[in-house]
Amino acid sequence: MASGQNTDPGELIYTGIARDRPVTVTVIDYNESRLEERTLTRPEEIRGLALRPKVTWVNVDGVHDTGVIQAIGDVAAIHPLTREDIANTRQRPKIEDYGDYLYVAIRMLSPDGDGEFRSEQVSLVLGTCYVVSFQEQPGDVFERIREHLRAGAGRLRNEGADYLFYALLDAIVDGYFAVIEVFGERIEAVEEEVVTEPDRETLQAIYALKRSLVALRRSVWPLRDVVAELERGDSPLIRESTLVYFRDVYDHIIQAAETVETYRDMMSGTLDVYLSSQSSRMNEIMKVLTIIATIFIPLTFIAGVYGMNFAYMPEISHPWGYPLALASMAAVAGVMLLYFRKRGWI
Repeated sequence: MASGQNTDPGELIYTGIARDRPVTVTVIDYNESRLEERTLTRPEEIRGLALRPKVTWVNVDGVHDTGVIQAIGDVAAIHPLTREDIANTRQRPKIEDYGDYLYVAIRMLSPDGDGEFRSEQVSLVLGTCYVVSFQEQPGDVFERIREHLRAGAGRLRNEGADYLFYALLDAIVDGYFAVIEVFGERIEAVEEEVVTEPDRETLQAIYALKRSLVALRRSVWPLRDVVAELERGDSPLIRESTLVYFRDVYDHIIQAAETVETYRDMMSGTLDVYLSSQSSRMNEIMKVLTIIATIFIPLTFIAGVYGMNFAYMPEISHPWGYPLALASMAAVAGVMLLYFRKRGWI
């Protein structure tokens, strides 16, 4: 079940960010020779949607309107628990086989321009001759697929719904590498900063990267099991000829997951280097302070001796007493500095 709230099974409760924009439903019907594309905005249009024998791709931009989920769920005979999972935008990547259709929840990632990344849940439903994709908001990585469909290029127009399902999944996984590339650039910049001039902002950047990598790992690693189940070919909805493409997606996910783990290890190592450099810097400061204190200890002793208020001190009345005291202090300090340098302490 999708939600931890006290609700009836199958009850739709949207758990994402509150939105007030209308939900857009785009429908693309196609085969090898024809393509029809239309946008549905009215509820009666959605309820009148027919899933034709040719391949139908229904893309929903927005899941905050649970009425739209209900309407499409009625058309595609989607189980109430799946509808609940679609409305709950905090799903862990997973796959569920309901016999008549497959349901996959996945995170779609994209760089946001300031070194971080945006993450939204995408729900994919694969039926016999249709694919339904639910997104939290407009803007996705599917535009290349739409262009190929419109142009009739590649295998998309000649294959079934399972190949479209693979293409959507592959486009989402490919988007992970754009985010990973941004992380690589940020990690290189932080590592250079740690070596040259680390400061408190560097530490904050390291911890921010570690938190982001943890979030990225939560999106990538569970996807291995999802695609592994798809490539096993247990579902009759996926043809034998399409399984090889899911194996390719699995390889990409493993590559992305291993890169994320490598980056996490790099950030742990960078944090250790930062702490070591800060400790070394503190040791250098303490060494300088210790040397200064050590030099002033005998000088303080000399000044203390001649600062005593005794009436009979031979040097008190000597005309060269004061300059001799200063000269002795300078000589002691000089000898100590030479000794420290000879020992390599300064």
